Amino acid sequence: NYLLGVGRADCTGPVAEIPLMGYANPDQVGGGLLTRLYSRAFIVAEVDDSRRVVFVSADIGMVSQRLRLEVLKKLKSKYGELYRQDNVILSGTHTHSGPGGYFQYTLFWFTSKGLIRPSLNAIVNGIVKSIDIAHQNMKRGRLFINRGTVENSQINRSPFSYLENPASERSRYSSNTDKEMVMLKMVDGNGQDLGLISWFAVHPVSMNNTNRLVNSDNMGYASYLFEQEKNKGMLPGEGSFVAAFASSNLGDVSPNTKGPFCVNTGESCNNPQSTCPIGGATMCMAMGPGNDMFDSTRIIGQNIYLKARELYEEASQEVTGPLRSAHQWVNMSDVSVELNATHTVRTCKPALGHSFAAGTIDGVGAFNFTQGSVEGDPFWDEIRDQLLGQPSNETKACHKPKPILFSTGEMTWPHPWHPDIVDVQIAAIGSLAIVAVPGEFTTMSGRRLREAVKREFDYHGTPRMDVVIAGLCNVYTHYITTYEEYQVQRYEAASTIYGPHTLSAYVQLYRGLARAIATNTVQDLPRGPEPPVFNIRNVTLVPPLTADRLPASKTFGDVLQEVRQQYRASEVAEVTFVGANPRNSAENTTEHNFLMVERYASTSDSWHVVQNDASWDTRFYWTKGLLGRSNVTIEWHIPHGTEPGVYRIRYFGHYKKKLSNSHAVSIPFEGTSSVFEITAL
Repeated sequence: NYLLGVGRADCTGPVAEIPLMGYANPDQVGGGLLTRLYSRAFIVAEVDDSRRVVFVSADIGMVSQRLRLEVLKKLKSKYGELYRQDNVILSGTHTHSGPGGYFQYTLFWFTSKGLIRPSLNAIVNGIVKSIDIAHQNMKRGRLFINRGTVENSQINRSPFSYLENPASERSRYSSNTDKEMVMLKMVDGNGQDLGLISWFAVHPVSMNNTNRLVNSDNMGYASYLFEQEKNKGMLPGEGSFVAAFASSNLGDVSPNTKGPFCVNTGESCNNPQSTCPIGGATMCMAMGPGNDMFDSTRIIGQNIYLKARELYEEASQEVTGPLRSAHQWVNMSDVSVELNATHTVRTCKPALGHSFAAGTIDGVGAFNFTQGSVEGDPFWDEIRDQLLGQPSNETKACHKPKPILFSTGEMTWPHPWHPDIVDVQIAAIGSLAIVAVPGEFTTMSGRRLREAVKREFDYHGTPRMDVVIAGLCNVYTHYITTYEEYQVQRYEAASTIYGPHTLSAYVQLYRGLARAIATNTVQDLPRGPEPPVFNIRNVTLVPPLTADRLPASKTFGDVLQEVRQQYRASEVAEVTFVGANPRNSAENTTEHNFLMVERYASTSDSWHVVQNDASWDTRFYWTKGLLGRSNVTIEWHIPHGTEPGVYRIRYFGHYKKKLSNSHAVSIPFEGTSSVFEITAL
């Protein structure tokens, strides 16, 4: 029996002109909204309230160190010592379609155009608000755990790396991905549903790098389906039931189940370099199961949701026992790892290899870098040496066989390019140990880590622990491959920034945390070196907000292209308005809703909202024109089973008006389409 609280809050942030975080493509800039992004918080407390654990899963690419430090600072000022470094886990779902710009380390500024305060603030405030809601709604309840296999939803995107792992190890597993979903079900004292957390390893990259609409990808769609089912009659994002689909060891796992093909010729490019005969690596892309990326997102998300629903209904194994948590900061660029009694190795200063620039079959890089490069390229090395300086011999030797492209650990202008100080953390809720990892562990890396942690618990008298990996937590350090996978230097290995012994170092560190928890000696763990906070106000290449302007004889919210008079289910109702920059709205309100679909009720002569901008059936596109003008197009993809009747689409925005040179105001406006009829098929 525990005290339980769940909460959900919007953390979408600006949906226009901000680069989306994930594919590292600076041209992939937000241009509208498919679905809102949410932070989902779960608090478990012992009944005497002596100990608490908080788990947050947010619909963002990853949790950055800056984000975590700012959230914990706010929690401290509100709650004192109740929510701390050790008992708060912040995890990102790893959607690649959320706004970026919330990082303090310089490398991440290139693809997200700097540190963008409105983006960072939206996520900080959303996470804190979700924790506030959970905190205010604590009640007695029970936890149940269940696990099961999810089929047809993943492939290993670096199978040639996986094959480098010892055959004896591979033979213990039926697949080169982890197909198991672990699910934690929460009910209150009367057995009423409260929420769930599911952990499953797959990249939320069903939406590819041509997408411009902010959305939560396949994992977010699974959350949406579960919450819509449990919060009957509520609009998306409303209702008390909270369903989090959290990330796990997804490093080499793609949802694009058709596998890699050459976009120009249609032949398979499932080779160690992921390269095509014509056009090279930039032509090699993996496809999802659907007929487009929206459809693939729906299919994969639905698969995950259906398995979670089944596990939820059937969950009977209760989780009981004390709450314990342990956290340390570690300087990952200098960890000494004891491989065995005679052999000690070290981690390295962070660096990225050449294949980092190749990207993956889920999102290829530029300039035709290829995966699996164990040789540098003299052309790019020379450019790098001129622009950024040459890697030291020490770093080169430490990272072997990785040819270094960016020696980020030796680059400090204007701030360090990569973190040295990294969080390691485990929270145990009774028999469930949540291992919070700072990045993307590959399938086999995750298996080794889980096994090591479980063995440590067993050895110290805490047997039968369920160990689950929560991915993308606390600080982002790219990938963690096994030593064997590292040798062939595909994208994941080139992005294993602390060198070939990164995994061994983490295994050693997490074993230490597990041991401290099992032997009740957490208070003796050294805290470790505190991470730095750089004094960055707002460094950004995002264009400044200027006054919005109108076409001749028009006003904001005027309809430029009208809906048709009649539609049937499965058709798309579309309307275009005179628009304004959506960033104006994000800076005015946290809870702004850009659109509504309304149905007319003749009995009461009034309009009722049936969809909002968090719905997966609506799409909000913003198109920037010349001289401050812009258009907004709203699409409603009318679902099967939509009730026949009379409908309309409404748009809500803010335009920026200059009052003087130094002072501008944002003024709300709205637009409404003509009414249209939906007829029965």
